[in-house]
Amino acid sequence: MNAEIKQALSKVPEVTLGFWIIKILATTFGETAGDAVSMSMNLGYLLGTVIFLALFITAVIAQIKVNQFHPSLYWATIIISTTVGTTLADFADRSLGLGYLGGSLLLLTLLLTTLFMWHNSLGAIDVGSVAMPKAEAFYWLTIMFSQTLGTALGDWTADSAGLGYVGAAYIFSAGLCLIVGAYYFTKISRTPLFWLAFVLTRPLGAVVGDFLDKPIAEGGLEFSRYTATGVLLVAIIILIIVIPQRAATKSH
Repeated sequence: MNAEIKQALSKVPEVTLGFWIIKILATTFGETAGDAVSMSMNLGYLLGTVIFLALFITAVIAQIKVNQFHPSLYWATIIISTTVGTTLADFADRSLGLGYLGGSLLLLTLLLTTLFMWHNSLGAIDVGSVAMPKAEAFYWLTIMFSQTLGTALGDWTADSAGLGYVGAAYIFSAGLCLIVGAYYFTKISRTPLFWLAFVLTRPLGAVVGDFLDKPIAEGGLEFSRYTATGVLLVAIIILIIVIPQRAATKSH
């Protein structure tokens, strides 16, 4: 299949600097929006998870049914996946009592298992190959587990490891810088680097989101969750409109 046909069929965006900027903002939005629903609205982690999971499943079905890449639909699905990741991780870590480390290990296992099953079933986990329903199903399941893992990992690093929100943000930013270095200066396959970066952007967004809305006494800025969520959403929409969006092609 030539590149032109592959690009027409792929329903996920090309991975560019703009992609990562929107992704980080989306993960930060997911943290503030998830907390707004589960905490500020007092709906709790379980009900918040049910609401966002229903929205996520609906968005994924819509994404699978369309015949080509639609930026607004794709990013809406990503944004919803970050909110369900927030409430689901909090439910597992806090309500079920798994703790941040236990939740992180469980979600890491689920993420790696999904990637293994995806590769074993279709022979590739490259984002440019996400065109057929089966690949899309694996892709979005991987996305959901990575978003949930990122939330738990961010909470563990900031709270249990005692680094605080700013310290944790530095750690995850440094990790992303190492991946960028590996991308430009090594011959490591782009596919694992993509998924490593995708996972790490989530805890970065999680700790930044917590830094924005957590009380000053806990190391945050104590902004309103609703205000932070609204500002982030407006920024994301503007970037989606301004930054060129085109479908990914298979990388080698």
